[in-house]
Amino acid sequence: MPTIEKSIEVNVPEYTAYAQWTRFEEFPQFLEGEKEIKQLDAKRFHWKLTINGQHQEWDTELTEQAADQHLAWKSNGGAIKRWKVTFHRLSTAKTKITLQLDYDSQGLVEPTGDASGAMSSRVQGDLERFKTYIEQHWDPGNRESIFEHFPF
Repeated sequence: MPTIEKSIEVNVPEYTAYAQWTRFEEFPQFLEGEKEIKQLDAKRFHWKLTINGQHQEWDTELTEQAADQHLAWKSNGGAIKRWKVTFHRLSTAKTKITLQLDYDSQGLVEPTGDASGAMSSRVQGDLERFKTYIEQHWDPGNRESIFEHFPF
């Protein structure tokens, strides 16, 4: 099973990046192909997305969670089998985010025949869109500016 690991630095504190990543319903704002994510209960989610032009749906389960540090999921079906995102504080207003993704290359139909390259580009693009999204929505003068309902 191929694994992709990509990182990006964002100009927000780690608690802000982590809080945004836990707002699952907002994933379609920055993850390519994401149509909808529904939280079924405290640990289970239903995903609807498009990968390489194909509509896919599957359920995931949150397997690890440490506030402001990391989140991990495993899939019950679908092409993406597991993923983990970690948040590393670089300074008071800078965080390194690392996304590790395990996927089933047989579950992906890639017209160019390069599923690994396509997934790698997609993950990098998702991280870049996340960076743009979070940096545009974060107000450094107001810690709760975007996350009013998250207790810190």
